[in-house]
Amino acid sequence: MGILDIKNALEIAKEKNLDLVEIVPNTDIPVCRILDFKRFLYEQKKKEKEIKKKQRLTQTKEIRFTPETSEHDYKFKKQHIENFLKEGHRVKVSIFFKGREILHTERGYSLMERLIKELSSVGKVDRMPKLEGQRLSVTFFPIDVKGEKNGKTQNEKIEN
Repeated sequence: MGILDIKNALEIAKEKNLDLVEIVPNTDIPVCRILDFKRFLYEQKKKEKEIKKKQRLTQTKEIRFTPETSEHDYKFKKQHIENFLKEGHRVKVSIFFKGREILHTERGYSLMERLIKELSSVGKVDRMPKLEGQRLSVTFFPIDVKGEKNGKTQNEKIEN
C-alpha cells in the first residue's frame, strides 16, 4: 500500500475488521501490516515449532571402565556405546585407575585401543586417549551418514 499516515492505516484496518501490526519497529519509518493478529501469532508459533523440530539435541553420554573390566562387561558396555552413537549422541569413554592400577596404564591404553578399533564403524574419535590424573578418556562422535534411510543411501537407491 506504500507509506501511509497512522490514522489512515488504522481506518483501513477497521474497515476490513483486521489489525494494524508493527512488524519492524526500529527503523526511521516503522513497517506495519494490516492482518488478523491472532492468525499472525498462530503462524509464528507454528514456525517456531518447526525450527525446534529441526534442531537436533545431542547429549554427551559417559561410560566408565576399569583396566580389569571383564569380557562380558566390556561387550555389554560396548553395545551401549554403539546404541548411543547410532542415536546421534556423543559418548565419553573413561577408564578409571584405582590405587596401584595407575602403575599399569598400558592395560587401560590397550583396552581403549581395542574399543576404538571395534567402534570405528559407528563413531569417530575426537582426540586420541589422554591420561588426566587417574582417568584415561576419549570422546566419540557419531558418524553422520547423510541421506540414509532404511540402511541405503540415496546413491544406492538410484542404482537399484
